[in-house]
Amino acid sequence: MCKRWKIFIIQSWRRFVARLRPTGSFSAGTMLGKQGKQWKSMCKGLVLGTLLTSCMILLYTLAIPPVRLNLQEIPVPYSCAYRPAHARALPASNASQIPSGQGGTCTPKVDIMFMKTHKTASSTILNILFRFGEKHRLKFAFPDSRNDFFYPSSFQRSQVKDYRPGMCFNIICNHMRFNEHEVLKLLPADSTYFTILRDPAELFESSFHYFGKVVPLTWKISAEDKLAEFLHDPWRYYDPDGYNAFYLRNLLFFDFGYDNNLSPEDPRVEESIRAIENRFHLVMLVEHFEESLILLKDALCWEMEDLLFFKLNARKDSLVSKLTPELRSQAIDWNGIDWKLYRHFNASFWKKVEAYGRERMARDVAELQRRNAEMAAICIEGGQPVEAGRIQETSMQPWQPFGEKSILGYNLKKNINKKNRKLCRKMLTPEIQYLTELGVNLWITKLWAHVRELINW
Repeated sequence: MCKRWKIFIIQSWRRFVARLRPTGSFSAGTMLGKQGKQWKSMCKGLVLGTLLTSCMILLYTLAIPPVRLNLQEIPVPYSCAYRPAHARALPASNASQIPSGQGGTCTPKVDIMFMKTHKTASSTILNILFRFGEKHRLKFAFPDSRNDFFYPSSFQRSQVKDYRPGMCFNIICNHMRFNEHEVLKLLPADSTYFTILRDPAELFESSFHYFGKVVPLTWKISAEDKLAEFLHDPWRYYDPDGYNAFYLRNLLFFDFGYDNNLSPEDPRVEESIRAIENRFHLVMLVEHFEESLILLKDALCWEMEDLLFFKLNARKDSLVSKLTPELRSQAIDWNGIDWKLYRHFNASFWKKVEAYGRERMARDVAELQRRNAEMAAICIEGGQPVEAGRIQETSMQPWQPFGEKSILGYNLKKNINKKNRKLCRKMLTPEIQYLTELGVNLWITKLWAHVRELINW
């Protein structure tokens, strides 16, 4: 779709909304009064919402690439790294990285598949991968026109920007509904696969609040505490076939490409968990994020500086619901498959920590925390994240959920030394803006942002 047509759509929306907005000053004697204003505002919202929904469905339909049923099966090259990664010497304690017969060296891995799950600190990991990929001039497999691979549809190679059979990519890391068969045909055979999980009760709380307004089945919940009301009797509100319903039950299992409405006791659940274990070299845990990064460093043979991070896309603490023991139990029961998945990989995670060495892990985590604290002092104004309304640069504004501005961001310090200026900005850049910097044309995402802004959503 041509650039001129996209600009025309945005300008047309602006003119349309401007006509609906009242002009001039108001006084109690010249307008209908408070109830009349509320009625007018509600009608405006209904009209705009209907038009907006129709428009966005049309645009998403137009943007979906044609399905290629007969893609050629051309083997993927072993690697397409711009420059081969050089082997580096390892400390004596890094025995877990040393393949038999290679002595005390390892070669940094550059061919990577990160399965980006929802509400699991995955935006922070994306920032790490983006920086590493830029530093080593690696080739990313990006989606076209938007920031995900047409989620929740199952991933297809044809969804990759400018894909042609036989093309080589080093890293794929945007949101997708995992499809192993298709991903295997996109990356080199020796690529490293990793992902991240989160306690299902906490993930459900986060997903319910972040995605609730785009899941129509929650709209009829009238109670003040919608989360508690939903968990009290989920089947009163939940429809397995409802629009976006997957956000509210076993979201992790769904992200991996499986049926999230199976019974936890269904034998297909265990088969699926085994398939995930066989495919992914590392499954990280949000609750032990720093330990997870150290295991990732070990698996990829990276340097500590490659893993430095600031927490991105985090909610204000005041908006995070504190689950009571009863609500937590109900959330785990409702997300029984995710709980089974989490328990399985929680056990395997600690086996990896034991193999790495508890004392060595503690030392490395402390070193990572020290390095992160140093960077925060250098880069972040005030040393802490701030609410959306206090973020000074538009380029630092994170994407917000519908109807609220609950996601925190950062202000970059003004007088950063030349050595750290570029790194600081990269570490603080939100996902959408970083994707744009990397050359992804996010016109659908940006159009949606403009429309939301125009109607003050």
